[in-house]
Amino acid sequence: MTDSNPPAPTEQRDPDHSESPDRGDASRQTEQPDPRHWKALAVCLVAGFMTLLDVSIVNVALPSIQQGIGASPSDLQWVVSGYALTFGLTLVGSGRIGDAIGRRTVFITGVVLFGVASLACGLATSSAMLIVARLVQGAAGGILNPQVSGLIQEMFRGKERGRAFGMLGATIGISTAVGPIVGGTIISVLGAEAGWRWIFFVNLPVAVGAVVLARLWLPDPPARRAGRLDLDPVGVVLLGIAVTALLLPLVETGRGTASGIPWWVALVGVAFAAAFLLWERRYTARGHSPLVDLHLFQVPGYSSGAAVGLIYFAGFTGIFFVLTIYFQERLGYTPLVAGLAVTPFAAGSAVAAAAGGSLVNRYGRVLVTAGLTTVLVGLIAVDLVLPRVEGGATGWALALPLLVAGLGSGVVISPNVTLTLADVPVERAGTAGGLLQTGQRIGTAAGIALVGAVYFAFAEDAGASGAVWALRVAAGLVAVALLASALDLRARRHEQRVTPA
Repeated sequence: MTDSNPPAPTEQRDPDHSESPDRGDASRQTEQPDPRHWKALAVCLVAGFMTLLDVSIVNVALPSIQQGIGASPSDLQWVVSGYALTFGLTLVGSGRIGDAIGRRTVFITGVVLFGVASLACGLATSSAMLIVARLVQGAAGGILNPQVSGLIQEMFRGKERGRAFGMLGATIGISTAVGPIVGGTIISVLGAEAGWRWIFFVNLPVAVGAVVLARLWLPDPPARRAGRLDLDPVGVVLLGIAVTALLLPLVETGRGTASGIPWWVALVGVAFAAAFLLWERRYTARGHSPLVDLHLFQVPGYSSGAAVGLIYFAGFTGIFFVLTIYFQERLGYTPLVAGLAVTPFAAGSAVAAAAGGSLVNRYGRVLVTAGLTTVLVGLIAVDLVLPRVEGGATGWALALPLLVAGLGSGVVISPNVTLTLADVPVERAGTAGGLLQTGQRIGTAAGIALVGAVYFAFAEDAGASGAVWALRVAAGLVAVALLASALDLRARRHEQRVTPA
């Protein structure tokens, strides 16, 4: 069960750098991970890649799905948004369960469920069947992903943990961008009817392999404590309603179609989120183990890192959304070519994320702030080049600015995760990771809704104004994340100067 006591104070940090991961666990800094842990990490990353890829891979298949099973525009909207909704809905609860009963067990359960749901998606003969299967698929993705960050916390320490999170960051960056490329390639090779089904079928061998290897390499779950397992059912319901109400109007608006979900539903989500926090405080006071231990927000760096992640994901994912639509609708690119046109961002992100995992111990929060600055510089360059693309240059003119932005992104995502979770006790790692990812999913949905609304508002204007203004909004969100990171860095340095040794 999750310990509800506040975490022990961590040792003083080096004033030259804002923070170093895992300082709160210094006695284990020199431990070398079991070699099998790197194999276990590979299994986790492949499974995580599979679930994150399915966020975007289906976008290029929507016309084929519409023709194949007669799906309406509303049905197609739910094929996409339903996955995002249930993905975000299950993150925190599954992280808590993984902390309580063992992350390997919950990870394998999520992979099996994802594989079964993928099979059902590929075999769907109606819109209703496909939508239900996608809802289950998203829930399965939300079940297994918090186990990945929790297992990294459990298996690695110090510099090795930074490297592991760097590899996770590279996985996130690549999966975000290559979905349209993979989907477009499958449809191009197999044709429209078979292609959209194989977008889902390709998950099956990955899921089977992940289950087999997870049983071999993932750490055994810890021994259960005696007594009844306390999973805080009221907290689960309150948080579930809050996340659903917050995400539902956002994921529908982000599709660029008229939403049947009014915006005031998001206010209901805020109210239930407040009720959830009050309940968790009361539940803890009664001596129970809450769904989310509110002492997490007292862990150094957790709240500020989660806020930076939420805001950055709002801007970062909106970039792909706008450019993919712009290349296809305005420039007439095929889905495959449109996907290829944004690969410089993915390539830069993957390379920098791997390096960032090694550098985060040395530079701490400075690295994240520098990365956000680099992303912003790249987006400003995109803003300057985009009108030239409309004037006759190809989309590849954006390659260098997108590469610069991608390099910056690579040293934002994984280092920020590493630093945010650095002082979280291992027994709370799944819950903390699930909560962090929930914020990222909410940020993603909000960013796409906002950036998408701006794009469609100006889409009929002459020139590239829709894409330009939408990307300026995305850049503005990145600037807010940069400001938050810089203020946090300044506050930490001030605290280190005034705190006696």
